[in-house]
Amino acid sequence: MKKIKPAVIAGAGAAALAGVNAVRAYKFKPEKTDYGKAEPENVDVQRAMDHLSEAISIPTVSNPDKSKVDFTKFDEFHKFLERSFPLIHKNLEKEVVSEASLLYHWKGKNSGLDPIALIAHQDVVPISAGTEGDWTHPPFSGYNDGEFIWGRGALDMKNHLMGVMEAVETLLEEGFEPERDVYLCFGQDEEVVANECGGAMSMMNVLKERGVHLDSVIDEGGAILPINVKGVIENKNLVGIGIAEKGYCDVEISLSAKGGHSSQPPKHTAIGKMADVIKDLENNQFSSTLMPFIPELFGEIGKNCTYPVRLITCNLNYMKPLIKQIMKQIPPAASLIRTTTGITMAQGSPAANVLPQKASIVVNFRMLPGVTIDDVVKHIHKVVRNKNIEVKVVKAKEASSFSPTDSRCFNIIKTICMQDDPDSIVAPYLVMGGTDACNYEPICENIYRYSPYKAGVELLLCTHGTNERIPCDAIGPGVAFFKRYIRLASKAD
Repeated sequence: MKKIKPAVIAGAGAAALAGVNAVRAYKFKPEKTDYGKAEPENVDVQRAMDHLSEAISIPTVSNPDKSKVDFTKFDEFHKFLERSFPLIHKNLEKEVVSEASLLYHWKGKNSGLDPIALIAHQDVVPISAGTEGDWTHPPFSGYNDGEFIWGRGALDMKNHLMGVMEAVETLLEEGFEPERDVYLCFGQDEEVVANECGGAMSMMNVLKERGVHLDSVIDEGGAILPINVKGVIENKNLVGIGIAEKGYCDVEISLSAKGGHSSQPPKHTAIGKMADVIKDLENNQFSSTLMPFIPELFGEIGKNCTYPVRLITCNLNYMKPLIKQIMKQIPPAASLIRTTTGITMAQGSPAANVLPQKASIVVNFRMLPGVTIDDVVKHIHKVVRNKNIEVKVVKAKEASSFSPTDSRCFNIIKTICMQDDPDSIVAPYLVMGGTDACNYEPICENIYRYSPYKAGVELLLCTHGTNERIPCDAIGPGVAFFKRYIRLASKAD
């Protein structure tokens, strides 16, 4: 019998594998699920836009130092809400918690069911000094030019807060009564990072003390992102639902050295020694890991790509090492798979001709869920060769837990999005920044971060920056989403 050459066997195996992959890629498509089509919602778009413009015009700026917060602006904002949403203030119980946080309680018909909560924050970040004149329209004008509504808070997040209020007010106008209780929780200081005694935590503690356990929470975080890459994936909307958020940790690292006159410098000053500390930190990043949401996110996107690209995306499980290597080279992608290290501040001598007796840096870490503040401190001591450094945690909060993607709440969000646009790509993801949502973990397991507003990358990059604005045509669909969500999520089943 003639012996078959190994090269022939290998070639046949490769051909067979290619055939299997081709079949797998062909079948790797979005599931054909009929979500139905929702009836159009009654939304007074002009009223919603006018209210958002007025909300933006009230500069409810927060500050880590409460003595620097102008709480009269929050009082003005509260009066604006009372004037603009009379049925809410007639039918819902309202409490002011802490200095200016608002807790609304809409009683449902069945008090035995766990309530739902919709949360948002009233505060906005300040305008960077000297940039006021760079805005196309004044940052607190709320100017509506027919295409966009301009101003601080247009995207973060008075659009979300006002969308919730418009939805509840309209539902009350229509005579709707929820089965479950509904809470609206509007914090005053979400923009104060790692705030241990902020408005959201205070409201959660009020609910906890009253024995309230929430069925679900929905907050800011995700959005509707148009994606259009010619020949790969065209005219799709990516709906990102945040199922967790990273932790936050500012660490001050300092070291001492002999000071003196700069005319007689040593081989390495304190700053020179600190340079080695910085290199050690930047050259020894946290290890990367593909958490379960990554294959799910890429898989959902991959199913909507063209056939040649699906040859790759249908084999994600076999390509994890390669995917990690690629993602680590792209900073936004790398932040999804590891705890990040960012050297943000440095300090040395107070004068150019004085050798520093002490040098310090501040390093900002954003931790993946599962990486703790203590892990960050241990990592610093492990990778920095200079063991004479001092390490001090300045400000920190732990990463959140992951919420499930098979919960009632997640499926409601997905259903509403697919009813609006059957070609939507709905996928879970990890929120890079912080939200108030994590404060509610002691009383809720199903916490999701999603704002139902369509905005491209260019607009999203204006958040916290100059010319923050929201498209006018995103306002109506946002209110409609919240109406549907409240109607479905407050049901008994």
